[in-house]
Amino acid sequence: MLARVVRRTLASRRGLRGYSTVTGDVVGELETRGLVHTLTSRALRTHLSSPRTVYSGVDPSARSLHVGNLLPLLALAHFARYGHRPIVLVGGATGSIGDPSGRSSERNALDPHTLSANVAAIQTQLKTFFANVAQLSGKEVGVRMLNNYTWMSGVSMLDFLGEVGRHARLTQMLARESVASRMEGEGMSYTEFSYQLLQAYDFAHLHRTSGCTVQLGGSDQLGNISAGIDLIRRRMGAKAMRDEPAYGLTLPLLTTASGEKFGKSAGNAVWLDAELTSHLDFFQFFLRTPDADVPRYLNALTLLSSEEIAAVLDEHDADRSKRTAQRVLADHMTRLIRGAQAAKTAETLTAILAATPDDVPQLLSQLDLHSAASMVVRLHHAQPLELTRIAAQTGLVKSRAEAKRLLNARGLYVNNAPAGEGWQERMVPMPHGGKAAVIRAGKSALRIVYIA
Repeated sequence: MLARVVRRTLASRRGLRGYSTVTGDVVGELETRGLVHTLTSRALRTHLSSPRTVYSGVDPSARSLHVGNLLPLLALAHFARYGHRPIVLVGGATGSIGDPSGRSSERNALDPHTLSANVAAIQTQLKTFFANVAQLSGKEVGVRMLNNYTWMSGVSMLDFLGEVGRHARLTQMLARESVASRMEGEGMSYTEFSYQLLQAYDFAHLHRTSGCTVQLGGSDQLGNISAGIDLIRRRMGAKAMRDEPAYGLTLPLLTTASGEKFGKSAGNAVWLDAELTSHLDFFQFFLRTPDADVPRYLNALTLLSSEEIAAVLDEHDADRSKRTAQRVLADHMTRLIRGAQAAKTAETLTAILAATPDDVPQLLSQLDLHSAASMVVRLHHAQPLELTRIAAQTGLVKSRAEAKRLLNARGLYVNNAPAGEGWQERMVPMPHGGKAAVIRAGKSALRIVYIA
């Protein structure tokens, strides 16, 4: 639920600024939000006084992006807000190798079918993300979405060595953190060693074909970004140029207050794909944010202005037991990633978790079962309706034995009341036909059982 003060402010917005002229200091905006780790040149601020083309890349190493991938994408949205032209690049070619940055071992190679499926899924997520940015801000972002397979698939090894390899210097390549840290351990393959040149080639290609002069990335991407700037400079013979031909801006990695990172390798990924992280779990992740992390997440992850964030935090500090800031964060992030209907669904499910057994039927009848599809189990009267079997088969618990243990310990619930015989009698008639009930194990694991 958005705090009243924020809802009023959002309702009065007239959208993002136009793209024909630069309307302010985007680097200053990002610094205020804690989104700047490194600038490759102090001249970047001056360079951004005119509209520029800016890009950031996405690695399709999984079928979904996760919350830890969001900062560069949000930075692109802020660049668009200040009048610049954003490009998001999906690594359909480089994804077949895998970026070694920030890794202690080589990635497993993806087969072409899996890689192609990952690229398609991530492109869909990116379209949804930027559409939701436009919905929340009131104006199209104007982002271009590209796939580096388009230009890399036709480049032969001889062409690559001639166009890129001749400009690369081994001393610089070996000194970059992504390489140096691995050389101290088990080493790295030539494939991984060459990755920085592939990413450099992307930057050089976009610089030549789209006039792209700025690359954004996480702090672990500084070496790859620098490789691209160096390649552009050498290919242009730009040593004697007064102005830099290209620039980079890196963003900090998203962490908790204790310094814990988010991501696949950290084992705590919160996925953008609703099939991997349900609307409820996504919403609850942000709702459980500790007070120490909330100000940083509101600044880094939302599109709220500094004035709106200050108002939220003031209201939050007036009575922290209401968790106002966490509710604003959870609502905004779910709208941004999943859309308005998903946010409404997640709020309803959250209310169901805390409701009394008497209040569950009314809340359940308001639930959009289509939006909550990843949590809905659809059954027919002819199917076995044994509760422990349903709990185990739907993944609510690990096994039927665990379901029986919970049932005996009064830890398995139907509509928030301890389950027992005749649980089907508690099912709630739904507005569009059929009946449904909330099956819950423990405090927060739940499924919606729907019988047509």
